[in-house]
Amino acid sequence: MFDDEGTILYVGKAKNLKKRLASYFRKSGLPIKTEAMMKKVVDVQVNVTFTENEALILESNLIKQHKPRYNILLRDSKSYPFIHIDDSHEFPRLSFYRGDRSAPGRYFGPYPGVTAIRETLSLLQKVLPVRQCDDVFFSNRSRPCLQYQIKRCSGPCVDLISREAYAKDIELAGMFLQGKDESLNELLQTNMAEASKNLNFEEAAGWRDRINALRRVQSHQSITSGHSDIDIITVASLHGKVCVEVTFIRGGRHSGSNGHYPKVPLDFSEQEILAAFIAQYYHRRPAPKEIIVGVKLDDVEQLESWLTEQSERKVVISHSVRSSRRDWLAMAQLNVTERLKRHLSETQSVQKRLQALTDVFQLEQTIGRIECFDISHTMGEQTVASCVVFTEKGVTKQDYRRYNINNITPGDDYAAMRQAILRRYKRVLKEEGKLPDVLLIDGGKGQLSSAAEIMNELQIRDVLLVGVAKGEGRKPGLETLFVQGQSVGIKLAANSAAMHLVQQIRDEAHRFAITGHRARRGKAQTHSVLQEIPGIGAKRRQALLKHFGGLQGIQQAGIKDLNKVAGINVDLAEKIYQYLKK
Repeated sequence: MFDDEGTILYVGKAKNLKKRLASYFRKSGLPIKTEAMMKKVVDVQVNVTFTENEALILESNLIKQHKPRYNILLRDSKSYPFIHIDDSHEFPRLSFYRGDRSAPGRYFGPYPGVTAIRETLSLLQKVLPVRQCDDVFFSNRSRPCLQYQIKRCSGPCVDLISREAYAKDIELAGMFLQGKDESLNELLQTNMAEASKNLNFEEAAGWRDRINALRRVQSHQSITSGHSDIDIITVASLHGKVCVEVTFIRGGRHSGSNGHYPKVPLDFSEQEILAAFIAQYYHRRPAPKEIIVGVKLDDVEQLESWLTEQSERKVVISHSVRSSRRDWLAMAQLNVTERLKRHLSETQSVQKRLQALTDVFQLEQTIGRIECFDISHTMGEQTVASCVVFTEKGVTKQDYRRYNINNITPGDDYAAMRQAILRRYKRVLKEEGKLPDVLLIDGGKGQLSSAAEIMNELQIRDVLLVGVAKGEGRKPGLETLFVQGQSVGIKLAANSAAMHLVQQIRDEAHRFAITGHRARRGKAQTHSVLQEIPGIGAKRRQALLKHFGGLQGIQQAGIKDLNKVAGINVDLAEKIYQYLKK
């Protein structure tokens, strides 16, 4: 349907064209929005296809190409990530992958986002220490890296594991990613029993540790059932706004969900919204074997036929489900309603500013977690680093951390930044904490390079590093953002939502660092150097201060003078004297 300027207003498909068009061209009974559209329609053009599948594909292509004003528009064309095992390498790696899957190897997914990938890889490292570093890092190692030290990698880069043993770990990793936890558990137990039978008790202990790790992983998976790969698609509408949520079940595990807010200009039913969503959503991404929908769809056979043709395997769309699938569906329906309510209540808030910053950095997925570091000291003394966290919920103070920086050259901000970031993310990796999508560094290219050096050492690749350099006169709004790998800085308008978000996070990191530094400095000012001397308790300190009238008198005293104080023998007097003369 076209307007008088030749602009496409609406694209649709129909088995019975006469009946479909008659529903639009009637004198009364049209919904208000449909009536408004029909007042602009001056021409209708028709394309005939051989099959219903071809009509569905053509409709999806035209909607994506022309984005008609009165169609349901899914404003989300990003591809979803996979976990990739590169079998072409002698020591295959597990890696995050997004693309057309033309590279050799095995793919597992898709997952709802980077966070779900990280969680899965982190769980896998607990059970099987398979490498996740890139090939360049792997080929240039002369000694084991930090991942080996914290028992997250078996060290194939320096031949600490044979190819045969590593190949077994890769095979087991594939079973884990396919959700075959029970089969994996049985195989691990068999390996342990064989090693024990052959008196290889050290090897048996290794298999035992993996079994225990797998059980801990399984105990953390509170939403696990079967080995299925399923997408659950639910819809909710409120106050003219529509939310469609896709919940991912991978290998029988709940792997997260994504919300979508399609543009729905006409009075479409939930059945029509879901049908249109499915056609656009799976247009260029693979569908799992089963899709569970929140409402019963019309022409479901047609959609199944099209999805089967697209995916080159049988795809089933279900609505009436039982057992764990029914529980998943109920949970997904509850979540989509709550997601829509939150979305409506946050129209002016964090989400918009995160999206604005996402657009600035041209990222495919909306930023969900930002961490920011700042350094505070007085003339190089009592240095404190702060780390603040900002998520979709705003500031997340329970994740804030401070670090007292020691053993560096006073005033060396670069060394302080390196130490803080190393301590932060070494622990995050060890304890399976959350990594940020964006890491802000309060400083210019120097501080950014220091941060990049440590992140590279820790093999953290998928975190965007950004330096926030102050502008002329340190005036707010004149900051320059330096993105790792880009030579030219980014200057944002002072009134932009993205700049406001950066300023808010940077200022919060500065405030938190200053507070920690002042507390440390105040503690140092009230701290007696005598407290640092071994063997000098509260009573002896009090006796020394009383005898000499203060610390200055003690510092000027000799060994014999110190020995005259009650409770201070010759050895202790010499220790005090030597310590104070350092």
